Amino acid sequence: MKHSSPLGWRAHLHVSALVLLLGVAAAAQTPITPPDNKFTPAEDVKLGREAAQQVEQELPILRDQQVDAFVDDVGRRLAAAVPPAFRHPEFEYSFTVVNARDINAFALPGGPMFINRGMITAARTEGEVAGVMAHELSHVVLRHGTAQASQATKYQLGQLAGQVIGAIVGGTAGAVIAQGSQFGLGAAFLRFSREYERQADLLGAQIMARAGYDPMQMATMFETIRRQGGSRGPEWLSSHPNPGNRQEAIEKEARMLQVRDQDRESGNLAAVQARLERMPRALSTEEIARRGGSGGGGGEVGTTGTLSASVEPPSRDFRTHEVGKLFSVSVPENWQPVPAGNAVRFAPEGASASSGRRQVFTHGIEFGVAANDSADLEEATQALVSAFAQSNPGLKVAGRAQRVEFGGRQGLRVTLRNASSATGREEAVVLTAALLDGNDLFYSVGVAPVSELGTYRQALARVNDSVRLR
Repeated sequence: MKHSSPLGWRAHLHVSALVLLLGVAAAAQTPITPPDNKFTPAEDVKLGREAAQQVEQELPILRDQQVDAFVDDVGRRLAAAVPPAFRHPEFEYSFTVVNARDINAFALPGGPMFINRGMITAARTEGEVAGVMAHELSHVVLRHGTAQASQATKYQLGQLAGQVIGAIVGGTAGAVIAQGSQFGLGAAFLRFSREYERQADLLGAQIMARAGYDPMQMATMFETIRRQGGSRGPEWLSSHPNPGNRQEAIEKEARMLQVRDQDRESGNLAAVQARLERMPRALSTEEIARRGGSGGGGGEVGTTGTLSASVEPPSRDFRTHEVGKLFSVSVPENWQPVPAGNAVRFAPEGASASSGRRQVFTHGIEFGVAANDSADLEEATQALVSAFAQSNPGLKVAGRAQRVEFGGRQGLRVTLRNASSATGREEAVVLTAALLDGNDLFYSVGVAPVSELGTYRQALARVNDSVRLR
């Protein structure tokens, strides 16, 4: 610190005292010693990479550019603030959003971190999101997962990898999950001892301060999690037990820390939360597991299964569904909501099924929101058609685009033809789209075999006319 003052020695005394005080504050933070570990950091990376691949196959990943960018920015900022003593050059950090409404987050050995959509919507500030992520990051850099596993088992690395997903999709919060019987060895990576939880709380607070976040917000987020967890309790707290006086210990640690460049929050949390609210309802972990543990999200749990060669025609009676805070729609009574990634689909029995990791449907309608930067409706719609064509190479435009009203906004309707990958039959596809505030594209995709289009045309038109955007 450079000083010039006519007070001479007094200024020097004050500066020295300030340096001394700062030194005492820095030295006063709680020292943390990583536990003994029989695995190497490279083995952490290998194990975490293999487990992360399984997670992405089993859980619905949100894959939204704006939400991903927010979480990645917070994660990278925290990772850059890890104290040198705990850095591992081999580690490969990634920050992925799971489209699940439970308040939860978890990290895997070597760097992969997964944050539930519900955790982001529960937070009141960016600092609260950072608090949970700093805690999870601390488990990673202290190598708690492999340290705990090395104490609990003599299994080889390859045998451990297959168990991690059993803990994630196997009941970390006591959820009723298809693979619940597998909860065991994999829990070592996700349910830590109270001492490890204490270490992650304290190091997480230290990392937050180094990154410019107020570590007090870690304590407030844990209280937020507790209050918003519902009657069954928040999932995150059930897999991260309180080491005792958690909030008091974090607050005590926070008072000893010097926050670098405080108030550097991006201000993007509110926009991200608003974006999430406009998306279809996310499933709970329990609902995801009841569907077999595979990725999906949005909408409400409905009927899935094998495709049928004979599908019941649309009912003449319609029922109205509220889809999150985004829109309402009326559909035939015999069409049920079916999870469809980040979209919501309404289809009759036997018209929707999984094909590998891909969801396919032969009759019905799907609604979604596509990220878009263009303010031109025709350009945005064409970009969406091109995106659909990448996974449907037989998709072709079958008529001129028409201007229509859609959800109370100016919309565009395009009719297409496609060779169904599920049935091999030619199908008619009716795409209707409208721009939302912020230029994202709200769309519907109505589908029916060309041979049955006469039966479905009127029902699809009535469904689209019933849409009411919020």
